[in-house]
Amino acid sequence: MEATDEQLMLAYRDGNAAAFDDLYARHKGRLFRYVLRGVKTRALAEELYQEIWIKVVEARARYTPSARFTTWLFTIAHNRLVDHWRRKELAVAPPDEGDGEERGARPDEAADPARRAESREALARFAAALAALPHAQREAFLLHEEGGLTAPEIAAATGADPEAVKSRLRYAWQKLRQATDG
Repeated sequence: MEATDEQLMLAYRDGNAAAFDDLYARHKGRLFRYVLRGVKTRALAEELYQEIWIKVVEARARYTPSARFTTWLFTIAHNRLVDHWRRKELAVAPPDEGDGEERGARPDEAADPARRAESREALARFAAALAALPHAQREAFLLHEEGGLTAPEIAAATGADPEAVKSRLRYAWQKLRQATDG
């Protein structure tokens, strides 16, 4: 049976460096996407992403599994982004369309240029709709979709009321569906 994230973090806390490698491999993609969508540039996202993992390393001795590891990890990420926005006095940035490295074209799309163009248009509509969401709705959506956090976990990570988080998620989904159906 595969170790849980919490078990891996406890093993890392107790000196098992390989456990950190496993945690990093499990969460690197979605954590990086979450950070990338919170800032404008890939270079800045990479810098903040590394700082988040450094905070994980620094906090390992204090780690106790009082919540899911992903809740703890994305709370660190959320707080790091908030610190960045406060320090830079920036509004929440729209997602950077980047170079598409995270997206892999499906084989049927690669063979059909019309389908690829349609997929790019749909992705552009989604990115624009995501960028247009109010900050609180976008943050809740990204923590849910990229972080895999539940509404109560998002509330704990952001300090928001759980019912407010549920509303934010519901409104975000409605707005994204409306924007991408057209």
